[in-house]
Amino acid sequence: MPSGGPFVAISSDWLVADMTVESIELGYELSTFPHPRFERPLIVSIRDSRLLSSPPWVRSLGKLDLHVQTEAWKFPAPPPEFDRPPPPRSERAPETITNRQVVDLPEWPEDTESPAEPKRRIRPRPTRDTVVFKDRLLFLLQPPLDGLFQGRSLGVPFEPFPYQLEGIAFLMPRHAALLADEMGLGKTAQTILSLRLMFHQGMIRSALLVAPKPLIHNWCRELKLWAPDLPFEVFPTDPELRRATWHVSNCPLKLINYELLTRDAELAADPRTFFDVVVLDEAQRIKTPGSKTASVVKSIPRARSWALSGTPVENHPDDLINIFEFVDPGRIPPNTPPKQLKALTADSILRRTKQQVQSDMPPKLIRDLTIELTPAQQATYTLAEKEGVIHLNALGETITVQHVFQLVLRLKQICNFDPRTGESAKLEQLVNDMEEVAANGHKAIVFSQWVEPLAAIARALERFGPLQYHGRIPHAERIPILDRFKNDPNCQVLLMSYGTGSVGLNLQFANYVFLFDRWWNPAIEDQAINRAHRIGQKHPVTVTRFISVNTIEQRIATILDTKRKVFNDLLADADKPATLGLTEEEIFSLFNIEARPKRNGSPPDPQASQTCH
Repeated sequence: MPSGGPFVAISSDWLVADMTVESIELGYELSTFPHPRFERPLIVSIRDSRLLSSPPWVRSLGKLDLHVQTEAWKFPAPPPEFDRPPPPRSERAPETITNRQVVDLPEWPEDTESPAEPKRRIRPRPTRDTVVFKDRLLFLLQPPLDGLFQGRSLGVPFEPFPYQLEGIAFLMPRHAALLADEMGLGKTAQTILSLRLMFHQGMIRSALLVAPKPLIHNWCRELKLWAPDLPFEVFPTDPELRRATWHVSNCPLKLINYELLTRDAELAADPRTFFDVVVLDEAQRIKTPGSKTASVVKSIPRARSWALSGTPVENHPDDLINIFEFVDPGRIPPNTPPKQLKALTADSILRRTKQQVQSDMPPKLIRDLTIELTPAQQATYTLAEKEGVIHLNALGETITVQHVFQLVLRLKQICNFDPRTGESAKLEQLVNDMEEVAANGHKAIVFSQWVEPLAAIARALERFGPLQYHGRIPHAERIPILDRFKNDPNCQVLLMSYGTGSVGLNLQFANYVFLFDRWWNPAIEDQAINRAHRIGQKHPVTVTRFISVNTIEQRIATILDTKRKVFNDLLADADKPATLGLTEEEIFSLFNIEARPKRNGSPPDPQASQTCH
């Protein structure tokens, strides 16, 4: 249609007149204006979002600051002046340190006549199978452990002994380790300091410590003492809270007891619960290979396996083999003769005795006190033994070791107290001894394998403020009992059962120990004695072992004394007896018994048939 021309519209209904159409130019000139906001370049920013790994209902324990301070020198050797002794304390620059106890080490001895020999430095000891050069070089170039306490500000309650530094040097490089020091030498402190240094050096980021329930409180106290800068968390009893502790908590060190661990078998075996190191305290708890405790412990995903035990062999060399199934699975082949155990495990075991490392420690004096039964006790004992032997012989081939145990237990109880009159020659002697202990201002511990004698002893020793500590005491009351015994001068004697008081307690403020009756296993007795004879003890420890003369107690003591050295022999090269306890033949030889079982099976563990709590 031409622009501007006439337009006529024709319709069948109506006619439209001529119309004039004009065009309008719609073109506009566009202009651009710059804006300052769009002149700047675009920058993409990203920020972290809190997801399920950090839910709002979980309270964080805070970040563990891992400050690493190292001393280094050019390879291959340190400068000559490195081994020089530090300057005298009077010449050192004063240090301003708050909220921390600083250890003052003794001055270096001055020898003006001849130059002193350089002090032997203690460094981490790599394992024999560490063949990679860079791994050995790493340990070689680390500063000596003893240097950490010379003029440094590492807070410790007191300077570790040299043998404890050697224990740290043993643990730190090892993925498989059994620290088997004698009770009382500070395995707890050595372990805590090793973990503390490894956390600070970035060698580990997560650790799990498994201990018997009564010892968790002791570990918490020692952690606050030796590693105040190391956060730790104890698994709660509530199942849901424990689940969160396993999977959600980011605390670097977690503590759990054996009982809770067995309940959380599935959670413990979950790969998400991987730990850089798992430490077992009182590792003899897993000596039974088919037990649930041993199975759960072995299933924990981990990189390092450490075990602590003062008595890794309690009854049989297989105890050590079963512990190594956790420490280093496959290290000991099946059916390995006991003589070869030392060669297979020497690089993973560190064992020191008090005689070896603590020459200046107060001595331990053992006194075997033979007691003659009172006339009433003797009459009851003679009748009971005579009737018991007649009964056992009458059983013929149906006799079992359990039948003999029943007679042994009955006779041992008569040696403690006459069941008819209540007389006790041991109690009379104990009262006389406690008079002397109290007069000199000392404290004593009395051990028995039964609770009933402890109650009778408590009544007889009432004027000495006796306290009882055994399996019938609720766990919540046990720690206050120990604190009162330590701090109350009127509480001068603590009555304990072997099963509850022989493991993991520090009672070095008592320096008299009485074994009211004897235990089947000498290793258990040693554990009980070493509750008092340990680091921190300032006085000689006197151990009195009551033995009723011409009774079953004397016969058992004679047999056990011949086996007391078996534990140390097992870690040496000597021949080893098959068991530390009593064999079946030895049990039957306690009496004049002619009958024997038709089928000779292995005897049950004597401890299993005892009432320990």
